[in-house]
Amino acid sequence: MSKTFDSNKVLNGVSLTVERGELISIIGPSGCGKSTFLRCLNFLEIPDEGTVTIADDSIRRSGGPWKAADEAHAHRLRAHVGMVFQSFNLFPHRTVLDNVMIAPRVVKKVSAAVAEAEARELLAKVGLEAACLRYPATLSGGQQQRAAIARALAMRPDVMLYDEPTSALDPRVAEEVLEVMRALDREGMTQIVVTHDMNFARAASDKIVFMDGGEIIEIGDPDEMYDNPRDPRTRRFLLGASA
Repeated sequence: MSKTFDSNKVLNGVSLTVERGELISIIGPSGCGKSTFLRCLNFLEIPDEGTVTIADDSIRRSGGPWKAADEAHAHRLRAHVGMVFQSFNLFPHRTVLDNVMIAPRVVKKVSAAVAEAEARELLAKVGLEAACLRYPATLSGGQQQRAAIARALAMRPDVMLYDEPTSALDPRVAEEVLEVMRALDREGMTQIVVTHDMNFARAASDKIVFMDGGEIIEIGDPDEMYDNPRDPRTRRFLLGASA
């Protein structure tokens, strides 16, 4: 995958395979392209070139304008993907329960009764069943992020993408969110996480991807990468992150 903004090549031939059920953490310095790569996977950013395949649905880009047919195809591919952002993006005028119900109701035309039952089940999964009738402004940051995860799960995605999901949270509250992600990993959910939380990346990931300068520099087992990184750029970054 390649992506250029103006004359700045943000992604330079990035290629990654994620197996079903894996939890992959993408780490690297700020501005290295990791968030852009994540957003290209569900075409929130349109890559210039490359192929994205998720759950046997593929889109290939080889330059040229983005057309209506391309957007329609991207819309189908996005049905396989749940996305959780650094900012929670909950609807402030709707209850937590309504926030989780709305996408299945609008996009999948699920009945109100079924959507509510599934939403309550998901809120229980993330530890928010008691907060279902509260509004986002009354929740802590960790609770809002867990509600955002439940909302993404409501569409029954094949893959969950997270863009710095805990960076706006203090460590204690962040741990609540990370535990939800660990639980999803135990259930077999495929997850790709852009993170600066090195402890989580090492403890929870099946593989760690290190990016720098718009390229994937190294992919490896967490302990192996932390204890014996092959590339000096990986070593410098991890030493700086642990300082």
